[in-house]
Order: sequence, then C-alpha cells, then structure tokens
Amino acid sequence: MTQLIVPTYDVLGIGFGPSNLALAIALQEQAEREGRAYHALFLDRQQDYRWHGNTLVSQSELQISFLKDLVTLRNPSSPYSFVNYLHAQGRLVDFINLGTFYPCRLEYNDYLRWVGQQFADQCAYGESVVRVEPVYGAQGIDQLRVISVDTQGNERFRLARSIVLSTGGTPRIPSAFSHLRDDARVFHHAHYLERMASQPCTRHEPMRIAVVGGGQSAAEAFIDLNDSYPSVQVDMILRAAVLKPADDSPFVNEIFTPNYTDLVFNEPEAEREKLIQEYHNTNYSVVDLDLIERIYGIFYRQKVAKQARHGFLCRRTVESARASDEGIELALRDSATGGMESRRYDAVILATGYERNSHRELLAPLQEYLGDFRVERDYRVRTDARLRAGIYLQGFSQSSHGLSDTLLSVLPMRAQEISQSLFEHLPAAISTQARALESA
Repeated sequence: MTQLIVPTYDVLGIGFGPSNLALAIALQEQAEREGRAYHALFLDRQQDYRWHGNTLVSQSELQISFLKDLVTLRNPSSPYSFVNYLHAQGRLVDFINLGTFYPCRLEYNDYLRWVGQQFADQCAYGESVVRVEPVYGAQGIDQLRVISVDTQGNERFRLARSIVLSTGGTPRIPSAFSHLRDDARVFHHAHYLERMASQPCTRHEPMRIAVVGGGQSAAEAFIDLNDSYPSVQVDMILRAAVLKPADDSPFVNEIFTPNYTDLVFNEPEAEREKLIQEYHNTNYSVVDLDLIERIYGIFYRQKVAKQARHGFLCRRTVESARASDEGIELALRDSATGGMESRRYDAVILATGYERNSHRELLAPLQEYLGDFRVERDYRVRTDARLRAGIYLQGFSQSSHGLSDTLLSVLPMRAQEISQSLFEHLPAAISTQARALESA
C-alpha cells in the first residue's frame, strides 16, 4: 500500500499580492547568496495574478514612485525591478519620455503579473485559505496545517514550518448598508469594474448613481463614471465639507522609510498612536490634488453650461438605505444643519475603505497561543512557548509599525526583514533526498 506523503513547506504564504511577491523575490535572492535550499509555496484565491483588478480604470495612476517597486530600495540591480520590466517589454525609452515617476495602475499591474509569472512554480492559484490549525508534536507545535478550498469546493491541507499571512484588506460596508450586501445595485468599489459591466448604463440607458466616500477611490470612480458613461448622473456623497488633498510633500514622505518604521516601533504605544494620527492625511480620506482639480473642473463646466448633470453632496451622513423596485433610497443628514433629505438611486458605489481583520479569522484555531496578535520588529507574531512554528503578518501591523505597513512603500525592506528572520528560525537544511520526497 502506497503511503500518501503530505509535503511540508519551509514557508507557506497566504495571499500572493505585492507583499508576498516581494517576499518570494527576497527569499530567492537570499537563498542564492547563502547557497541554501528552501521549500516555499504561495496560495492565492484568484485564478491568475491580478492586483486590485476590479478597480483598474484607465485614469488611475500609482500614487508612489516606480522606484518603490518590489525590489529597488533593497537591491537596485535585481532583475525584478520595474526598470528591468520596462526594458523587457521594450518600453523603457517610451516611459522615460513620459517624464513621470508615476506609472498608471494598469501598467503596474502588468509589472506585478510579469514578476508573478516568474514564480509560477511557487504559487497555487484558485485556492482560498479557510483556516490555519496547530500540528502537535513532542516538542510543541513545530508545524501548522493550512486548509484551503479550491473553486470546485474541494478541501485540501498542507503542512508548513512557517506561514506568512498577507491577505490584504476586506471591503468595509457601513452599517446603513449591511442588510443590502446581496443587492446587486449596492456594491463596494473593490468590485467596481465587474459590477459596472452589468449595469444598464453599459447599454447607454440613463442611471442615477451615488458614490459614497471622500477618498481616492471615490474620486477615481466619479471620474470614470463621468468619462465612460455619458448616460449616468452621479452624486458624490461625503461626510467632509470638501475633498482633502493628500500630503505627499518630501519631508512628509520621510514617514514611509524603514528608519521611520524603527522610530514608530520603538515608541511607547500611546506615542505610536499620536504619530499615526499626526500623518493620517497622507493615506486616509484624501485625494491626489490633480484628481481634485479635475473634479472641480467638471462641476465648474456644469455651471458654465447651466446643465447640472452631477451633484456634490458634502457634509452628508447616510442614516439609512432602503431597497425597492424603484431603486435604493438613501436618507441623508446634513451635519451642518441637521436637516434630512431622501434621494433615490439606481446604484450605490461604496468607496468606504477596507478593514484588516482577516488574519484573526484565519488564525482563530491558534488564538490561545497568539494573545492579541502583537508582532516583533521582524513582523513575527509573538506566541507562547508551545507554538514554535513561525507566523508572520504583512499589512496588519499599522498600530506597531506605522502608516506605511499597509502601503507599497516598504515592501522591499519588509520582505528582506521577514526573509532573514525566516531563514534564522528554520531548522538546518533538509537533505536533498528528503526534500525530493516532500515535493513528490
């Protein structure tokens, strides 16, 4: 009787977005420098590599320099740099002629896909991880069991000596809309392109659409609706009085450097929170200045033409939402006057940001060993003595590592720190024969 051999991975990554893709590069380059072997696999629920695929409208541009790619800040000579991608695609001179440091997101997505394809043998697409369980041994918990489900609903598990969890944010749905999650007319901006493809305006039928939110996503959705769907009338609904510009000035950008991560981490918890709140307007509920100017121009031209196609409803809070055959009716409160008004829409787009709690859900079977999910400087979760397997978090440590933790800016250096920690904690190299059996 043939015994089924379950492979055990040195590193199993949950999610294969930019964070774990940067880690895959760092692991490869460090292993080559040190002349050691390792066994890694990354699981991703998508069918192929896509970065925010449902939000990649043509007008959307990256908000950080292309030099803050997956590797350049750590290793400028890496073959996985954005510059080398441009060279491989035959567009390096053309990009230089653009005279910009900010590629469009469509191109940056293509860059990530290009890198991802070079690690195709380390990734299993179309698998959603549902939980991570302990594997008990004589010395404690040295391995973890990672359970995933494929697109056909088949469940499988893999064993890992360490995991790196990088599942990104979960769309935040305001409480006023929580009962409408299954209504096709109400959707989060994370599903924008997919949901818009089935709307009547694609057949040039008139629609009234509300965009709820006052940040970058709301601005990008408004501009795309204005430019791509002439039959659509859009109301921007935001709690603030104005669209606020993002502060990306040189001195402020210093907060997205590795040195600043050290500073935040070494501060007492109360001081960390002050630092994060001080620079909150670099990332949350703010919009690039050029988009603000474009939106203002759209509303100004409406005044010139005396044709009020779109509405800008500031200082409004959505108190409730009610669905009917006629549409989605929103009850709006004016925070300045306290007055209420009701407006009906054919669709509502929620550009309301993201929550980052998925790590707690996936790691729930390990809760008794993890405490409050606090992490070390190297992003390794602090555990009690019984849990010896490594658990690392990418994108869930803003409270300890600063605002940059959820952004692209720190990817190369964070990947290096995690890679070094992983190799330091992994057991001595397994023999070639044993490695071959595990991979069988």
